[in-house]
Amino acid sequence: MTVRPDGVNEDQGQFLLGPGSQLEWTASWAGGPFTVRLVSHVGKKRQNNEDSCLFCAPDTDTLERRGYLLAVADGMGGASAGERASRLCLEQLAEWFYSPRVKGLVPHALRYALHMANEAVYTEAIGNPEFEGMGTTLSAIALSGSWAYLAQVGDSRIYLHRPEKGFFQMTEDHSLVAEQLRSGLINESEAKNHLLKNLITRAIGIKDSVEADFFAVELQQADTLLLCSDGLSNMVPDQSLSEFLALEDLNEIAAKLLQSALDAGGTDNITFLLARVTSELRKTYYQQGADKVLFDSRGFLNRLKSWFPRTK
Repeated sequence: MTVRPDGVNEDQGQFLLGPGSQLEWTASWAGGPFTVRLVSHVGKKRQNNEDSCLFCAPDTDTLERRGYLLAVADGMGGASAGERASRLCLEQLAEWFYSPRVKGLVPHALRYALHMANEAVYTEAIGNPEFEGMGTTLSAIALSGSWAYLAQVGDSRIYLHRPEKGFFQMTEDHSLVAEQLRSGLINESEAKNHLLKNLITRAIGIKDSVEADFFAVELQQADTLLLCSDGLSNMVPDQSLSEFLALEDLNEIAAKLLQSALDAGGTDNITFLLARVTSELRKTYYQQGADKVLFDSRGFLNRLKSWFPRTK
C-alpha cells in the first residue's frame, strides 16, 4: 500500500494520520470487526501539538497479508522538531509495514517497520540543524485476525479493557521513574509526583538503533483498546480510564477522556486512539515474534516469551 500524508492512500482503503498543523483533530472509522475513534488536542498549556496518531485500513489483499495498523507517537525536541518526529515516525512505520518488499510474519514486519522509522527520524535529526535532538515515543498495534501485535518505545501507553476480566496496562513505560518503581526504589505515590517522571529512557530517533518491546494478545468480541500519549495517562487516573472504557458508546468514551484530561489541567498535548471489537473476529494462529500475553483464570495477565530473538 502506497500512502500519502494527506489522509488517503493511492489504493482502496483508508489511511488516517493527524493532527498535522491542527490544534484539535478527530477522525472515525467503522468497518470489518472494529470501530475506531482518533482524537488529538493541543491541551491548555502548549502552543503547538507534537503528538501524532495513525490508523490504517488497507485494501483487501494487503489486509489479508498484514492487517490493520494503529499507532500513537509523542514527539520531543520542541516546536516543529517534535511534531516532525512523531509524524515522520508514523509515516515511515506505515510505509514499511505494508511494503511488499518486507517479507515474513506480521511481528517481523512490525519490527522492521519500527527499525526503519527509527532510522528515518535519526537521519533527519542529524542532517538538519533545525531538528537536532528530536525524537518520539511510539505505541503501535498490528491487528491481524484475532491477534494484536504490540510494539512499544517510550512512555505512551496501550491499555485493554475486557468485560468481566478488567482493565490492563499492556505496555511498560520506558522512563527513569518507571524503572525505579519496578525496582522498588520508589512507590506509586512518589512516582506520580516525581520531578523527573517525564524523563524517558528510550525513544525513536535519538540513536541509530532502538530497543523495543513486542507483545501479542488474542482479542475477542467487546474488547476495547486505548493507545494514548502521556498527556492523557498523566492526567486521568486508571480508575477513571477503566470506567470510561466500559461505556457502550465509543464517541461518549472519547468525549469523556478528552474532557477529563482538560479538566485535570491539560498540561500536555492529549492524543489517543480507541478501537473496539464489535463483532466476532476471524480466528487466526499466533505468529511467532512477540511475547505472548495470556489471561489466567483470575483475569490476570501473564507474559510468555516467544523464541524469536529480540532486536535492537
